[in-house]
Formats: sequence, structure tokens, C-alpha cells
Amino acid sequence: MQRQTINEAYASTLNWTGDDLVDWKNGRKVLFPIGHDNNPLIRYHFAFPFDSAISSSDGVYSFVYKKLGTKGLLLKNGEILREINRSYYHAHVYEYPAAFAKLKDGRDILIHCPNDFNRLEFEEVETGVLLTNTSDRKPGDFFHSRLEVSPDQKTLLSKGWVWHPYDFVEVFDIEECVKDPKALDQSRIKPETCAEISTASFISNELVLIGAPNETEPFDDEFPDELQNGQIGIWNIVTNTVSDIITPECTIGGNLIAIDDTFAWELYEYPKIINYKTGKVVDEIKEISSGKQVSSIVFSTQKIPLIAFNQITKQVAIANEDTIEILGK
Repeated sequence: MQRQTINEAYASTLNWTGDDLVDWKNGRKVLFPIGHDNNPLIRYHFAFPFDSAISSSDGVYSFVYKKLGTKGLLLKNGEILREINRSYYHAHVYEYPAAFAKLKDGRDILIHCPNDFNRLEFEEVETGVLLTNTSDRKPGDFFHSRLEVSPDQKTLLSKGWVWHPYDFVEVFDIEECVKDPKALDQSRIKPETCAEISTASFISNELVLIGAPNETEPFDDEFPDELQNGQIGIWNIVTNTVSDIITPECTIGGNLIAIDDTFAWELYEYPKIINYKTGKVVDEIKEISSGKQVSSIVFSTQKIPLIAFNQITKQVAIANEDTIEILGK
């Protein structure tokens, strides 16, 4: 495992914008390639305790927000476009749902839940127009969270939960939802498992790495031969099948992130690289704390470090107090 440590580094948010590791809350680059400038990214102080950020694929747009709150700011090249909000309903206990995507016509959209916890909307970033806000929508009772978009920008993955609570995942065809917003009201498919799904990550446009937590009870015994507690598997979202199910030699938490078609980061307690075909831990650094998150539900008493994953380089950045660790395979 490659490791770079940045000492005396104080970050409020952590986000990869291209090759740069950026703290958008404080408007500065934390890590940047040689030859890149380190000029301030914003002209003024954001007088609010934002603690999370995401960026569009080209880095033009960014969204800073409170992970366990309702408030966010949409930025264009560091300038405020407008404020963004979500429903108050249980917002203090689960991660803010937000992701950028690019439509096939080139428009950037922000995917989030501005009105109701269970109602996803596609907002045109430049204009603020809600492309999916139609009167005939009837969304199910799914708390959307930890949104992720496939590499080809065609599929949306929501890693959220439903009451009582248990964790699960939903997927949506982005272009289909633009044409028919009602398609956003219910996932087109769901993996057949007898366990909760607490973590998921795109391996490719068609394959999703999924994991079930170790410490919860199965919520459904209808599919006893499929994914069980403490196991990981590969969900094909085209055929809606779960395969390559194994029990890894480590605890499954809420941050299992695919690196390639064989390896993944597993960040429960400390960073590990696992072979998700065999379940073996191939590398680990126990002295780096990466938290004990097991769900999109995160109580304010939990101490969760800032974590950012670079979709291009597959690096992970982890910030604890005054130190930032940059890890690579």
C-alpha cells in the first residue's frame, strides 16, 4: 500500500477535484500536483460549519454541505450559485444525499432530495430548474443517501435505508428518469438478499460490489441462499443477479469501495485492501483510524474521519485531526 502523510493539515471538508485534493469549506487545495497553483479557491469565508463536499466530473461545480444537516451551497468555480436544502426529517442521523451527473446532452445535474426525504430530484446545475418535478410522482418510503453515479454516467445508485431501520440499495436509469420522472419513485430492480446491504460501490457500469453488515439480523428469509450477514458479493444490475458471494476475513463496514475487478478498500476501523474474490486482506495499516461507520445512518456522537475517494486514481484520503493520509494500491 502506498502512503503519503501530510502533517499539520487542518481540513473541514475533503474532496478530490481532478488530481487535486481540496478543502472546499476553507477554499484551498490540500494536495496538488507539481506545477499546479495553490491560489485560494473562494474569495470569502463560508460562515457555516459545512463538513462535506463533492464536485462535478470536470471540477467546475462543487457542492459543500452539512453531512448530518439540511444546508448546502452550490458553487461554480468557487462562486456561490445558490443555497440548497433538504427535508429536516431525520436529517440529523443520516448522510445528506447528493451527487453530480452529466446528461448525454452535456448538461450537469445535481441529484438530491430538496423537498422530501424519499423524493429524488434532478436539478439542472446552471439554471436551478428541477427536471423531474412533476405532480404525478408517488415515491416510496426510502431514505436516499450516499448517492453514487456509474462511470458512464447512466446509472444512479442510492445507498440508503427504510424504516425500521434497515439498510438497502436502489438503482435508477438516469436518462429514463429524465424522460419519465415517475421512474425515480421506485428502483427498477433490487438485489435478492436475506440481509441488509450496508455498503455498495460500482466496479463497472454493470457490476456493483455489495456488502452486508456483520452485526444485524436478517430482515427477510425469502432468499436464504443469497447474500448473508458479514458477506460480500457482486450484483449485476443488468441481470439482477448476485454472484461471487464470500465471507471475507475482516469485518464489513459502511465503506467498501471497489478499486478494480479484484481489489477493494475496506475502511472499517482502519484502512485495508481486500481481494473481494477470495476474501483475503492483502494489505492494511492499523495505526490509521478510518472510523467505525457501518451505515448511511451516522449518529453525531460517532467520531468519523473525513474520507475521500478518487474515482480516477483509486486513492483514498483520510483526515484525522491535524493529519491527512493519502493511500494508494
